[in-house]
Amino acid sequence: MNYKETVDFLYNTLPMFSRVGEKAFKKDLTNTLALCGEFGNPQNKFKSIHIAGTNGKGSVSHMLAAILQQSGYKTGLYTSPHLKDFRERIKVNGVMAEEDFVVDFTERVKPFIARIEPSFFEITVVMAFDYFVARGVDVAIIETGLGGRLDSTNVIHPLLSVITNIGWDHMNILGDSLPQIAYEKAGIIKEGTPVIIGEENPEVKEVFEKVSAERSAPIHWAYDERRLKHFQYEGDQLSVELTNTSNGKEEWYHLDLPGLYQVKNLITVLSAADVVSRQMKHVDDETITGALKQAKSLTGLHGRWEMIRQNPRVIVDVGHNADGVKQIVAQLQSTTYRHLHIVIGMVKDKDVSSVMRLLPAGASYYFTRAANPRAMPEDQLAEIAGQYGLSGDNYPTVKAALATAVERAGEEDIVLVCGSVFVVAEVEPDS
Repeated sequence: MNYKETVDFLYNTLPMFSRVGEKAFKKDLTNTLALCGEFGNPQNKFKSIHIAGTNGKGSVSHMLAAILQQSGYKTGLYTSPHLKDFRERIKVNGVMAEEDFVVDFTERVKPFIARIEPSFFEITVVMAFDYFVARGVDVAIIETGLGGRLDSTNVIHPLLSVITNIGWDHMNILGDSLPQIAYEKAGIIKEGTPVIIGEENPEVKEVFEKVSAERSAPIHWAYDERRLKHFQYEGDQLSVELTNTSNGKEEWYHLDLPGLYQVKNLITVLSAADVVSRQMKHVDDETITGALKQAKSLTGLHGRWEMIRQNPRVIVDVGHNADGVKQIVAQLQSTTYRHLHIVIGMVKDKDVSSVMRLLPAGASYYFTRAANPRAMPEDQLAEIAGQYGLSGDNYPTVKAALATAVERAGEEDIVLVCGSVFVVAEVEPDS
């Protein structure tokens, strides 16, 4: 098989959460461990940092990867889902895995598929681990797919665990209370391994305290270590001034990821970097500052308050749950524009109502759906939106919705595309 045929095989043969939802989620690590065993247990052959959380884990993963990469370490990065190319999930020093490797690994794993019956995610996790060993990485940043305790990535023994935040998402799998969700995320905390908790949430603090104490894991509360003092935009960068609470010093950072919500992620990343610098000697303040200026370009992160066109401005953001959309709305409140056009599509298993009640009623809406079996039909989405005073037109494709929004928008307007990773993935850069 060539690369395209191989990826089609992976998509169509294996249960894939992004297409079929909960049915693809395996509630134990048996398959992953079995596959790892068939490939020589690659998860034990490289250093790693494990990242979980409801929102922000992708940005945190990429920023940490940029820091380690700029510090001179050959750095692996495993994230999900991808936007355009399957290989976005598996990178070394910001470069995607080669097509030939994906083809070769898939051929090698085929004999085990019928016997083990793995999911798409289980296969891709082991593929990433095998790739990192083959390329001799010094360290790899591993992002969980869903939850933590039973996530396929949770077979590694990292230098550090990071939990960005806890919010409402995947309640049908992770639990219907924040403490239950926190318990699942806390499953990545390992015996004696430091853990960073990114954002303050009194409702779940006790969960993290209990689990870390049981596992003798030193716990660091990032939100207590640094405070936001000031932020401003400088061109396409976000300039942030923080106060380090341990010494009272002011710290300045410039981010090429301009979303305001990146401030919280930055504080989490800096706490993680403080811990990592004690284990990896080349991580220093100057390198950290330099890496954060170019994290997007170093690692290839896209879809986080990303402007892909001007006149009118077209901005894409993968925010897809209530907490993510709250951050988008806060960003809009600090942004100047004449009128707002929102192209939105969501998947059926999300709490759509919790998102719709947050969105501004004064915007023009373009309800659509991604080409994905989990996508909510645009007329159903519009009906729910109407209950919260949101009105607009329905479009069967993202391309049609965005084309109409751009055509109707004035030069000083903003066209925002959001609601689903899969919707953003269908937006072309020159839209």
